[in-house]
Amino acid sequence: MKIVVTIIGQDRIGIVAKISTALAEAEVNIMDINQNIMNGFFNMVMIADMQRATLPLDALQKKLADVGRALGVDVKIQHEDIFNAMHRI
Repeated sequence: MKIVVTIIGQDRIGIVAKISTALAEAEVNIMDINQNIMNGFFNMVMIADMQRATLPLDALQKKLADVGRALGVDVKIQHEDIFNAMHRI
């Protein structure tokens, strides 16, 4: 199963490192990353594969939300199919 991870908030040191570490600890493979920073506003979207994940999706969502809260950013995880359905024209 593929997931879409979005991270939004004020830029600060360690966002990419801490989110990537949390995913790696759960055996989630990051497949693609798109990141930009504009006027101190951080935005990143990751596509990741949960095929070998050690946590179910709901537990991973909570874990990354907690990491995001500690960093002062908003982290959302969606199943790829839900993300695609929400963004179709």
